[in-house]
Amino acid sequence: MIVNFAQMMKLIDTHAHIYLSDFEDDLDSIIQNSKDTGIEKIFMPNIDSNSIGSMLALEKRFDNYCIPMMGVHPCDIKNNYKEELQIAKSWCDKREFCAIGEIGIDLYWDKTFIEQQVKAFETQINWAKDLNIPIVIHCRESLDMTIDIVSKYQDGNLKGIFHCFSGDTEHAKKITDLNFLLGIGGVVTFKNGGLDKVLPEVDLNNLVLETDSPYLTPTPFRGKRNEPAYLVHIITKIAELHNCRIEDVAEITTKNALNIFNYG
Repeated sequence: MIVNFAQMMKLIDTHAHIYLSDFEDDLDSIIQNSKDTGIEKIFMPNIDSNSIGSMLALEKRFDNYCIPMMGVHPCDIKNNYKEELQIAKSWCDKREFCAIGEIGIDLYWDKTFIEQQVKAFETQINWAKDLNIPIVIHCRESLDMTIDIVSKYQDGNLKGIFHCFSGDTEHAKKITDLNFLLGIGGVVTFKNGGLDKVLPEVDLNNLVLETDSPYLTPTPFRGKRNEPAYLVHIITKIAELHNCRIEDVAEITTKNALNIFNYG
């Protein structure tokens, strides 16, 4: 059951791939569920050159509700990464995007292209600095390495989100000291996710909400397709861990999201 929070609060899903084929059969109802839950905007990270068309079509269909980023996901950095980067850069040159993302380092599936991933990550960081927009970072099995890279480029003008944060309190402090936000999603509801010991130590002003739909579905729907409306289960858990009202988490994280993406 989708909890109707629409009359209570405003929410932002800062990370959802709802342009994927997983949603093609019931997209209208997914969007309606999202709106009924009080979600005001859904920010969409790009994956690679093949996902751009469907992502931008969704932006056009749901104007100012589904908002695209541009970038190349680290899992899609292969031998042809320069061509992928060139396609993404050409889009950045022809129109505005809310962020460069999702970008970063992924060492979970394959370590073959570590060098290329680092080069692609650093290149895209520089795009964001030139454009004065945030980056949205994917860092699976690479958190320390990714923090080190971001530290190297942080000159006071770099900002963004560490998507799907799952580190410890030391990682959280390093990231927030870099003036970055932590993206908190379904992992916070997992029994052995570990965030129950970390988030109580992290100020709400350093958090944004995300679903990563269709992935990382929160409890009690784990194993099924995720959707933006399930954000209510994430925010409920965060409020529990912070021993505060859900409305307080919603207000603060929504403000954080709109500020980081420069939306009034």
